[in-house]
Amino acid sequence: MDKSMLGDLDALPEEDKLRMSSMIDQLQIRDSLRMYNSLVERCFTDCVDTFRRKTLDKQEETCVRRCAEKFLKHSMRVGMRFAELNQGAATPD
Repeated sequence: MDKSMLGDLDALPEEDKLRMSSMIDQLQIRDSLRMYNSLVERCFTDCVDTFRRKTLDKQEETCVRRCAEKFLKHSMRVGMRFAELNQGAATPD
């Protein structure tokens, strides 16, 4: 977990800090799993047309790879933008 997220919690008792840290960790894991599940569902739906064989054919495999790359690049870009906005909001006026 990013320790900067706990910066405003310094006044809390240690037990509460640990509880908050655990909750934040759980939320981050949940969000990561949601992102992964969304990626799998979207790319599978867009790229896999039939179930003729156990493995993907070359076209499906290429489609899935491109889909996953686009999804991850988009997610990274959105994350970076949120970080920029968060830094701007964190500065005192």
